[in-house]
Amino acid sequence: MKKIVLIAALLAFSFGNSQAFEGKGDQKFQIGANFQDEATGINVTYDYGLGENISIGVSSSYALGIDDRLDADFGDRFDIKGRFNANLGSVLNIDENFDFYPGLSLSLKNFGGHVGARYFFSEGFGIYTEAAFPLAKYDDDKTDVGYYIYNQFTLNIGATFNL
Repeated sequence: MKKIVLIAALLAFSFGNSQAFEGKGDQKFQIGANFQDEATGINVTYDYGLGENISIGVSSSYALGIDDRLDADFGDRFDIKGRFNANLGSVLNIDENFDFYPGLSLSLKNFGGHVGARYFFSEGFGIYTEAAFPLAKYDDDKTDVGYYIYNQFTLNIGATFNL
């Protein structure tokens, strides 16, 4: 019985001390799956806290599974973007382990927005989900494969880590 109480106390302590966004100097790394109409792939993100509720970062996606009718090379499959987030978890005061962050991004393929959420189970590990959407497309050329891959609504889901 003592062992069970000790294990439960350790787990509660480790979950209770996590915090989703700590402000200036906070660093997050995320890796997950990317889902969209014409392709599925992987998404990697790094965010750095500039202030109490502001972070900037970089995100990259690579489309692995592309619709058979699209002939895509590496340049069509790869995208990298700079991003800005407003981390509102502490403002909303839902749970210190939860962070909600709307933001903007500027990529090689488009200018867009995103809305995401993170939840940390421990000091260093959590899950995230993020929805991204284009606000302005660089090219409306429907013969370009990139038009179909990166100019649409996407959903990312995966793991997030404190660095």
